[in-house]
Parts: sequence; structure tokens; C-alpha cells
Amino acid sequence: MKLSLSTVAPTRVRADLLAVALTSKGIAKTKELVELDRACGGTLTRAIRRDDFKGKPGESVRIDVAGVGVEQILLVGVGDAELSARDVRAFVHRAASAASKLRTLAVLLPIDDDDAIRAAAEGVLGGAYRYLTYLTGDRRPKRMLEGATLLASRSDAKAKAALERGQVLADAIALTRDLVNAPPNDLTPKALAEAAKKAARAHGLDYRQWDEKGLAKLGANLFLAVNRGSAEEPRMVQLTYKPKRKAQKRVAFVGKGLTFDSGGLCIKPPGSMLEMKCDMAGAATTIGIAIAAARLELPIEIHAFFGAAENMTGAGAYRPGDVFKSADGKTVEIINTDAEGRLVLADVLAQAVKLEPDYLIDHATLTGACMVALGPWTAGLFANDDELARRYLAAADVEGESYWRMPLTEDLRESLKSDIADLKHMGDRWGGAITAALFLREFVGKTRWMHLDIAGPAFLERAHETSPKGGTGFGVLTAVRFLEQLVG
Repeated sequence: MKLSLSTVAPTRVRADLLAVALTSKGIAKTKELVELDRACGGTLTRAIRRDDFKGKPGESVRIDVAGVGVEQILLVGVGDAELSARDVRAFVHRAASAASKLRTLAVLLPIDDDDAIRAAAEGVLGGAYRYLTYLTGDRRPKRMLEGATLLASRSDAKAKAALERGQVLADAIALTRDLVNAPPNDLTPKALAEAAKKAARAHGLDYRQWDEKGLAKLGANLFLAVNRGSAEEPRMVQLTYKPKRKAQKRVAFVGKGLTFDSGGLCIKPPGSMLEMKCDMAGAATTIGIAIAAARLELPIEIHAFFGAAENMTGAGAYRPGDVFKSADGKTVEIINTDAEGRLVLADVLAQAVKLEPDYLIDHATLTGACMVALGPWTAGLFANDDELARRYLAAADVEGESYWRMPLTEDLRESLKSDIADLKHMGDRWGGAITAALFLREFVGKTRWMHLDIAGPAFLERAHETSPKGGTGFGVLTAVRFLEQLVG
């Protein structure tokens, strides 16, 4: 889509639809709206009275107009509170969704500081997002949004740079969504690795991968155990971005990349398997973060790892009761083969720790228990460092992504003790998200580490706010904001 910034008056802009944010103060308090209403012959005022439009969040009214350069105007309620960049993103996202069957859209920005322009770019591209790869013939949309103009009071170099940054982030989120939405017969572990390789080469990141033999040499036996029942080969991938100037920090990200999870021998019921293509969302998020950081040229060294595997029921499938040695030497007793993600992550975390990063952050669709605790829209945040958690939550608050800090309850560590190995990979039923995090903590040493359980918000059964149905790209915005705030 072509996205542009313009200072043209809303009465003169040409588009199929013009979107305008409206508070309960109404038209009379806004110069641009007064002029727009006058140019339309009072059509806006009459429509507001007719529909009893109050400007409350969630309200909208679409109006056919004449006398201006647009065919329709969409008034969107934004409430009375002082608007933030995240409010602008939500407003513009709604406008782009409403214009999905049109060709051109104009949006009058209610605020236009750099953060608001950046968020508006994210919103318009996010609202226009559609996953169309597998639609054919008449099922493909006849018309799609081709261009959007953001109307602002400024179009200086800083404003244009903010627009470009928003486009970069929207592209990274779209890449993440595309990967999560892809069907598992096409997005195998090898295919996920190849997608990462293609993205890395397009944007100047270094790429390294380990195949089955390479993983064996690393001693990644937990990782390999998970993939034993699959006909597909596993892959571990490392993307590396090093800034041109001296890096101020080194941050490692790790993602869970189960391209399909049947549950293994502890097989899932059919209804629970349908969406298990999304069990690689942590890997997709990790790829999106690395690509965005590189394109934004952040002064931080980024290492993005993910482990890609399938958890299937083939003849070689691992069993409850098996014991395997991890890459860092700990022996692990298998309790439930459907708790496979933490096994893959354990060996990948052990590899990332070798780089001695300042921070180590993993994203994983790890536990249903986290969704039980926090619902479908909030990720669980576990950290062994209070300052890291505080910084990350502050970044999430700016971006409007929902995280809740969860405890690493030491008493629950007892449930990971095994009679025959160094530890079990699952604890008791209660506190399942916590014991999963405690298991991962065993493999990070003294590194400042954070585990993000994104099982809920990474893939949605229905759209929610600015997140679409299916893959959402959740986590990319907060991670990039965190990286930016690390360097002031």
C-alpha cells in the first residue's frame, strides 16, 4: 500500500473515504471540522443529530457527502480523555478496516507528534492487513485499499521519519502474522528456517542454522527428542544484527517454533489440535523483532534464536518416562509429551546464554494455564530481574500491548524434582504457567532473563481491538520500544 503524509486541508483532499476522530465536544470546537461541515452544507451536523452521535469510544457514523474531494466521511468517536499515540493507532486502524473495500483513504490525525504519526502508520497498515495467500478465484477480494493519506499539520523531516518507522514496524508485524497464519503442511520447520533466511538476507542480518546433525553435536537432546516422531527435520536458527556504530547493549531473543503440535503420544483432542499451527508464534515474533531492529538501525546488537520442530506421534516419538540430557548437561525426565515447547526452548536458551547477552528474552505460546489465569488478550511476564521487568512493562504501556507480571514462586520448584533425573520437565497441575517458567529458568544461569508466555494474544479466535482474528503479531511493538528505550 502507498502511504503518505500531507498538510492539505481536509476539504481539499481526494479519497474515497475521509476518517475523522470526534470527541463529545463535537464539531463546533474543532476548526477543521467546522470548515469541513460548512463545505458539506451542514451534512455532518445533521448526521450527528440524526444518529444521536455522542463521540464515545466505539461509536461511528458513515456519511455520504458532496462539495468536497471525498465521497464519504467516517466520524469515529474517541471519547473525552487526552489522546495518546495508542489511541491514534486504534482510530486509524478502525478507519482502515472500514475502508477495506475501497481504493483510497484519507485520515485527519487528531494529534500529530512523532509518536502519533508512527502509530498512525502502524494503524492504517495493520487495519488493512488480510491473509490472502490461499484464496483463489472469486474468493479473492475484488478491491483492496491501495493508498492512504495521513493529514497532519506538519510534514517535516522528523514527521516523515516517524512515518517510515511506523511502516517498518507494520511490515514486521505483517511478516509475523503471515508466518503464524501459514498452514503447517507448507510451513514445516525447514520452511520456517528458510523464511527467516530470506528475511535476513533481504535486510542485512547474518543467518546461521543447525540441522539435525548440528543439533546432535550441540548435545541438544531435549530439542531432538521432541522432533523424533516427525518425518520433518528440525532446525535451530540464529539471526544476528550488529549496528554499524558501537553497540550499546547486546540482547538475545529466543522463540518457540513448533510448526505443529499434535501433543505427541499424550495426544491432544481433535478440537485442541486445529489451531496448533500457531505454536510457532514465538519464533515468528522473534523474526519480526530482529528484522525491525535491523531496519530501524538500532544501536543494539541483536541475536534472535528459534527452535523449529514438529511434535508428532511417529514410531520414534519420545515417551513419558524417558530421560534425556540437555545441551547444558542437566538430565530431564519426561512427564507429558504435550509439554514439548519448554524442552525445545531449554536447549535453545542454553545456546543463547553462551553469548553472554545483557538481556535474554524468550517468547513462547507455552501454556494453556497462562490463558486460564490471564485470558486471551494478556501475556504472562516472568523475570529474574526486577529492572528488566519494569522496563518491559513500561514499553508495553506505551504500545498498548497487555502483559501481566507473574511470580516465580520458589515453593513450586519442589514439584520439578525427579526421583531418577536432575529434574522433571513438568510440575503439578496447579501453577502450570509458573512451573513452566521455573523449568526454563534452570537453563539461563545468571543471565538477566525474561520469559513471555504469549499463548493467548499471539493467535485469536476473533478480532479484538487492533488485533485481527488469527495471527496477531503481538509482542513486536513492545520489544522494539524496549530496545529503543534502552538507548534513551
